[in-house]
Amino acid sequence: MKPDVFIGTDSGATTSKVGAVWEDGRTVSTKLLQKPTNSQHGPAAVIEGWMSAVDEYLQKNGLNWQQVKGVGLAIPGPFMRYGVLDRSANLPASFAGWDVHSAYSEALTKHAGRPLPLIVGNDGKYGGVAEAQYARGNSRVSVLLLAPGSGLGSAFIDQSGLPLEGDTLAGMETAHMPAPLHLLGTKPYPCGCGKDWGCIEVYTTMSGLPYLLAEKLVKYPKHELARSTASAREKVLSLRGLAQKNDPLAVEIFDFQARALGLHVANLSMALDPGMVIIGGGLMDPESTTVEFRERYVRIAREAAMPYLWPAQRNQIKIVPAVLGELSQAIGAALVALHQGRVA
Repeated sequence: MKPDVFIGTDSGATTSKVGAVWEDGRTVSTKLLQKPTNSQHGPAAVIEGWMSAVDEYLQKNGLNWQQVKGVGLAIPGPFMRYGVLDRSANLPASFAGWDVHSAYSEALTKHAGRPLPLIVGNDGKYGGVAEAQYARGNSRVSVLLLAPGSGLGSAFIDQSGLPLEGDTLAGMETAHMPAPLHLLGTKPYPCGCGKDWGCIEVYTTMSGLPYLLAEKLVKYPKHELARSTASAREKVLSLRGLAQKNDPLAVEIFDFQARALGLHVANLSMALDPGMVIIGGGLMDPESTTVEFRERYVRIAREAAMPYLWPAQRNQIKIVPAVLGELSQAIGAALVALHQGRVA
């Protein structure tokens, strides 16, 4: 008899990934399967893309739909109610009110030939589930995960290995807490969520890079990006590569983001008191960044956080990079689906 598997779909603003775990929680494959989310074409196109990606994943890993016993979907929040999206800072406005749980369930039933249990949750939280399982090993410490990417994924994983959800499913939406602008020496840039108090997401993720780049180009008027005719998006997407070549402008931007994230770690540690902090997202992906880049980023974040922690926290808290890279949210969604299957 072939073993059961649980599928995880991670839908980001730009790309979607698929992962899976066996019934004992082991990861089926660490090879990234990534496809465009196509959110610009609307919800139906997104569902079609997810199903195509799952079909491809099963085929590439020698699996079939009969082995699939549950599915998890990691998707940016917040939610109006369970499985129904609210206005997201990182998805088109037309997605507000979309009953993604019903739409994906219907598609899964069609492909599998039978109803499949589906759980839906915040992408950052599910990424935290996967990274926490790997990082804490046999210990039961609580884990805070912060994953800067298109936006800022956040999760708090309790000793049972599950994420804090909150009564309206908005627990740990920390990306839209205000940044300590006085410590960062900057102003409150607008955020896609609509808040005007300077959301920390703007200072730690890709969403704020256009503002940070514009600031730095004043200091570096002869920089290649100042003369470039590329689009604003193309310019900001080039920054990570430039930083890894020790370009001063790009290095300063990521140093700033690391410091901002470190202050956010300190702020959240006051309330959550985690034993471990994991920094994830694309900046920590071993396939996308160098060891030197990742070590510098984590070191600066740690140095920024330490002065604001309680003495006991400074002695005990561990701040480490994520290891699963861009697979974490899909794997985490699969793990939560597995857990739900065990307790059902």
